[in-house]
Amino acid sequence: MSIVKFFNVSNGDMSYIEHNSDNFSIIDCNLPEDSSCRTTILNEIQDIRSKKSIFRFISTHPDEDHFHGLEDISNIENFYCVKNSVTKQDITPSFKAYSNLRDDENRAFYIEKGCSRKWMNQGSDERGSSGISILWPDTSNEDFQSALDQADASPNNISPIIKYSIEDNATFLWMGDLETDFMKKIEDNVDWPQIDVLLAPHHGRKSGHVPGAILRKLNPKLIILGHAESKDMNYYCGWNTILKKQSGNITIECSDHFMNIWVDDPGYKSGITILKNNPQKSDLSSSLYYIGSISVN
Repeated sequence: MSIVKFFNVSNGDMSYIEHNSDNFSIIDCNLPEDSSCRTTILNEIQDIRSKKSIFRFISTHPDEDHFHGLEDISNIENFYCVKNSVTKQDITPSFKAYSNLRDDENRAFYIEKGCSRKWMNQGSDERGSSGISILWPDTSNEDFQSALDQADASPNNISPIIKYSIEDNATFLWMGDLETDFMKKIEDNVDWPQIDVLLAPHHGRKSGHVPGAILRKLNPKLIILGHAESKDMNYYCGWNTILKKQSGNITIECSDHFMNIWVDDPGYKSGITILKNNPQKSDLSSSLYYIGSISVN
């Protein structure tokens, strides 16, 4: 069984994957300022790390709402990011931690389209692959190179496209804060897979709305939306969505050809039309609210 969790961390992003192999991955972080909430998340991370031999942190791009609190995540030995030299006028503790990891030749691994690495997407006799692959960036692409040149002003469009696939189960996609106009430029340069779950780029804002042609190729069963002002949001009408601002943290257990979906808020009313009732015995049930399951057959 694999577990993918999407944290409700205000205007930022933070996810983790507890793989069905000896791997644990975090994608971005935006740890709360509230010390109790921050400690709860850090303790949860540490508990999972203690059970896994391989731990990686994947950073989509150097914006504070995607690495805030990074300095509090201890002993990051594998730091994945798109190669960049972004600088900031305001050197926060979190950006200092980011830049130290990014520039550390012993801990940084630079991701790009088609890259491979033990045990990211290569298994061995010792342990299995994590199931993660990188669909973008193509570092030779002119549009990407232009985005990289402008990344000091805004690093959104150097975000990678990250796919996580579970054998005989779901496929998830992260796209950082890619913007709509940029996605249109690179549409023909990405092999868009059919997926089950999409974390909406740029937190679900209109500025990062996935163009219709790409969305139809992805054909996600579920789109997860983050935080933004209502006037800035695109709610992906006609698609099944969960809004983190309403549901709280979202935990998806992937087992036996089903994605079993749990949320924090017991009062959350889902509008997902394809949910099935697939009662589960789970360690999560004492603290979370089961809203239903989606078949991935």
